Amino acid sequence: MDFSLNEEQKLIQEAARDFAQTELLAEVIERDDAQRFPTEEIKKLGELGFLGMMVDPKYGGSGLDTLSYVIAMEEISKIDASTSVVMSVNNSLVCWGLEKFGSEAQKEKYLTKLTTGEHIGAFCLSEPEAGSDATSQKTTAIDMGDHYIVNGTKNWITNGGTASTYIVIAQTDKDKKHRGINALIIEKGAPGFEIGPKENKLGIRGSDTHSLIFNDVKVPKENRIGEDGFGFKFAMKTLAGGRIGIAAQALGIAAGAYELALKYSKERKAFGTEISNHQAIAFKLADMHTEIQAARLLVYQSAIDKDNGNDYDLSGAMAKLYASKVAMETTVEAVQIHGGNGFVKDYHVERLMRDAKITQIYEGTSEIQKIVISRSILK
Repeated sequence: MDFSLNEEQKLIQEAARDFAQTELLAEVIERDDAQRFPTEEIKKLGELGFLGMMVDPKYGGSGLDTLSYVIAMEEISKIDASTSVVMSVNNSLVCWGLEKFGSEAQKEKYLTKLTTGEHIGAFCLSEPEAGSDATSQKTTAIDMGDHYIVNGTKNWITNGGTASTYIVIAQTDKDKKHRGINALIIEKGAPGFEIGPKENKLGIRGSDTHSLIFNDVKVPKENRIGEDGFGFKFAMKTLAGGRIGIAAQALGIAAGAYELALKYSKERKAFGTEISNHQAIAFKLADMHTEIQAARLLVYQSAIDKDNGNDYDLSGAMAKLYASKVAMETTVEAVQIHGGNGFVKDYHVERLMRDAKITQIYEGTSEIQKIVISRSILK
């Protein structure tokens, strides 16, 4: 087993790290305070090829592997998880799903704009009564022959207000249960499509999270992804890859907090010496470093499984479960190492702690990951 990165991956890592430091860091606290979407920063990410990293170049993508994608996600997430979640949704949930399962016409119309950042995508599955229980879709898509009529509400949608292209999961035939669900592409501005108020969140406050309301929205049949009834399978297959992106985000949040804590421990003095010389602090840093490296290897393994065409349901679920746990624990310890300064926004770690929590919730809660893992190992 070779755990070293190749030259191309090292260049991607360096480019992502440089972008995070030069473009994201300066105003990240202000964006968090104001809940301001990183519009210009996302545009630049698109120009650099970070919004369609795994997409074939013929559709405007970068044609890179999943490992390169998670390496970039880690570096962006060290500085700004609000930006990295936009990158994750666009890459993992929207672009990948469209390229893998969409028609050629859909790829030409939508994918070519999503990969460059000209358009941003949103993945619309969760509802007031259908979060972890994704089969309980109340949003309906009634088959009208050459089109569908969509009615319902979606909740907690990342990029909800800024996206142009929405992949909406809706129930067409309730009697068929999960086999009666479809995935439809709906464009912003469609008559009857309303964007609800922005959510006031604990963390990732710069990301754009909204409820979406559909009132008799007409969607042409050519906007359905895959065959009739393929929607639930589409959502599950897409989310399996999305977990890898969120695992990489959690890894980045943890690594960012650790780097700040390590630096601070070498500068802050107490009892006549740098606090890194005190065993209580040194042992915290040792635990953080070890757990982050373990999480990184799990994330890399899931990415490699996906790249090699192996089943990555298990490895992706383990990576997300563990990396999100490490993110939460590491950021809490980073605040502790900073002491009173850790409670102050200027030192960044309190924001990383707030951002870490969502990685245990979205794209499958930690409890759902344990279901996936246990079912896999008990087969």
